[in-house]
Amino acid sequence: MSPANGGRGVVLVTGCAGFIGHAVARALLRRGERVIGLDNLNGYYDPELKRARLATITEPGFAFLHADLVDRTALAQLFAAHRPTRIVHLAAQAGVRYSFENPQAYVDSNVAGFVNLLECARTAGAIEHFVYASSSSVYGANTKQPFSIDDAVEQPISLYAATKRADELIAYVYAVQFQLRLTGLRYFTVYGPWGRPDMAPLKFARAIFEGKPIEVYGEGDMRRDFTYIEDIVRGTLSALDDTAQFGAVGHRIYNLGNNHPEALLRFIEVLEQAIGKSAHKVLRPMQPGDVRATAADIEATTRDLGWRPTTGIEAGLAQTVDWVRQFYRY
Repeated sequence: MSPANGGRGVVLVTGCAGFIGHAVARALLRRGERVIGLDNLNGYYDPELKRARLATITEPGFAFLHADLVDRTALAQLFAAHRPTRIVHLAAQAGVRYSFENPQAYVDSNVAGFVNLLECARTAGAIEHFVYASSSSVYGANTKQPFSIDDAVEQPISLYAATKRADELIAYVYAVQFQLRLTGLRYFTVYGPWGRPDMAPLKFARAIFEGKPIEVYGEGDMRRDFTYIEDIVRGTLSALDDTAQFGAVGHRIYNLGNNHPEALLRFIEVLEQAIGKSAHKVLRPMQPGDVRATAADIEATTRDLGWRPTTGIEAGLAQTVDWVRQFYRY
């Protein structure tokens, strides 16, 4: 994959020590881009995993800034020193359930931090494209499947989802009023090597390796559009590179999902096969903010960006288990 603009300029990747941000930053560097990475290395999950991700970024052309999006002075200094021309904004306070425990963290990072970054982009005046992470959570209580970018998304059922929807609306305003070109990507249940330890794939894998029970919510009656990290990276870079598919307003939204939802119990079965051990499943009721099923309609993504996922759960979980075995020394 080659950059659309011949590698010109610097790409700012926020959340570069996070799961998706780390993978996107490395992919950009491998194709010859210069990248400035920003991350606050917060303690929502083990910062040592984030530092370990950063340690793998050995490609030339990378600079790292340990800073928080709420720090407007640090952001202004970053833009003045590095003059990014494109932005991939992946930093956020993640997690649906945690948003019920610590709502302020979501308002600070996902809303105030997002506006701070948009303001820097607006005043810089040289941003060619601003890609940002949204989430399948914005579809909330929608029952129509698969979820389409044309669906109404006005019924979020968690504060996390509400902040992500707010970001989409705020981005639209900046496109209308300040002529920024922005693309929001609604990611669907991303998994793979270097994944987040608070999400089911890694939690389940580690528990199975250690012979511990796994808590299966929704009594196991759930379906998710599990999407492998390499597919997500390809989709994110395809979106970043494409600046032709805009209408009158420079804002658009795409789904990035596997387009093949899997039953949660089937996902666990494939995980068991990859590990070679059975899971001790403890069935639990639905948790606040959860939905029974997610499924992505990717028609617009394929039409405009030429993107389709190519990795099924058998191959994706095999790679994930190999990484878990090596990283955690099982």
